[in-house]
Amino acid sequence: MADWVIVVDDDTANLKMAGHILSKNGMRVTALKSGQAFLDYVKEKGFPDVVLLDILMPDMNGFDTLVKFRELGGQANEVPVIFLTANDDEESETKGLSLGAMDFIKKPFMSEVLTLRVRHIIDLVHLQRNLEAEVEKKTSENQKLFLHVVSTLTTAIDAKDTYTNGHSNRVAFYAKEIARRYGYSEKEQHDIYMMGLLHDVGKIGVPDTVINKPAKLTEEEFDEIKNHPVMGARILKNIKEMPKLATGARWHHERYSGDGYPDGLMGTDIPEEARIIAVADAYDAMTSRRSYRNILPQGIVKEEIENGRGTQFDPDFADIMLEMIEEDIEYKLREE
Repeated sequence: MADWVIVVDDDTANLKMAGHILSKNGMRVTALKSGQAFLDYVKEKGFPDVVLLDILMPDMNGFDTLVKFRELGGQANEVPVIFLTANDDEESETKGLSLGAMDFIKKPFMSEVLTLRVRHIIDLVHLQRNLEAEVEKKTSENQKLFLHVVSTLTTAIDAKDTYTNGHSNRVAFYAKEIARRYGYSEKEQHDIYMMGLLHDVGKIGVPDTVINKPAKLTEEEFDEIKNHPVMGARILKNIKEMPKLATGARWHHERYSGDGYPDGLMGTDIPEEARIIAVADAYDAMTSRRSYRNILPQGIVKEEIENGRGTQFDPDFADIMLEMIEEDIEYKLREE
């Protein structure tokens, strides 16, 4: 498809000349005689590849036309504009460039100059768009790779504990739902989901014999378990693409009352995402099988969340979890 150029000039002779030169060089040309005609036209017909815009026009000059064009927003902000001028005026050039014009072409036109300038701008815009598309493609590929790595790591985490199959995925799901109900954006929901998936990554460094010990842990063994948030944060802190990943790992065992670990943070000093994951994590612990018990009845789980409200859990996020429990009439939010 031929590149589309709109030429806006109140002088019919200039319109004909520009149209003839550009059409002869394989471009589709639309000629319009005023700024208002141009604005009305693009609203109805869409946006060209480039606009040639005369500065000195009656009723609405080129500068005012460009300002109103950009106010249309969206794609109108991406269309390159070249000003046409008969004056060699530094002040006009400065103003035009400050408004976002990409180039100036002097009138009367020289055929080769006009063609080369317009072709250069169009090629430049096409290159920019191709680069943006390539960056977007690579970003998407990197995200998919990252998700694959996270998924593999999540499986490795859950495989450490015989009795918590699927724990990380469920915590991530519950945390995302709490965040959604609390008003998080889609991007923030995605981030907390990733944090939930990796909140227990530090358990990779805890011996299997300790994690899966059916009997009561010794004090030394419990200290090893309690070290997993620090170890997890250490593993995740170097992932520059998502710096908050370490937040969920380090502080999901803090308690709202300040009695948690590893840092004994209290109340809103605990990062918000970690407070959400803490509720999700505790809920899944109670609704999953353990070596020493089966899944707890829903009524007991609800009671435990209520009892922990304001002590173990942030009251706001505990209330959302209680709301989710109330809605879960068939008790589906649990390990299968």
